[in-house]
Amino acid sequence: MAHSYIRFDFGTDEEKAQQARHKLDGWRQAFRLDKKLQYKLDRPDSAGIETLSKPEPAPKSPAAEKSKGKAAEKAKGKAASAKPSASPAEKPAAAANGRVGLLVRLYFSSHEKLSEQRWLDRIPSEEPFKGASPKVIHHGDAEFETTDKQFETLV
Repeated sequence: MAHSYIRFDFGTDEEKAQQARHKLDGWRQAFRLDKKLQYKLDRPDSAGIETLSKPEPAPKSPAAEKSKGKAAEKAKGKAASAKPSASPAEKPAAAANGRVGLLVRLYFSSHEKLSEQRWLDRIPSEEPFKGASPKVIHHGDAEFETTDKQFETLV
């Protein structure tokens, strides 16, 4: 099965990249395109920034460990629920300093050429993708090998 890539460059606009990611997730669920439509965010400059901006875990106080009671458990529950919400807020701030790209892989079988062509036409024409300078890379293009390797190395 041959596959195609669509490369988007959102510049430093993290919000548009997240809107595009959300739209792709919606399409994957609605049209059952789990293996056929895959994407990865590409942040080439922010890898070092994200490692530096991660907060160190706060040491636990001995008084909090020794105290028993419902009030202490509720406080721990609130602190635990507040902690994960802080982490996603830090990532866009760290990534806002660098460029954000989106690499979409369409992986349709040979008898689904029409479906693949429709998605190649539809995705770049939708709103969050329009201003991101879409570039379609087919299997026979010169930069296909480098794009394929890049897609496999991204997390």
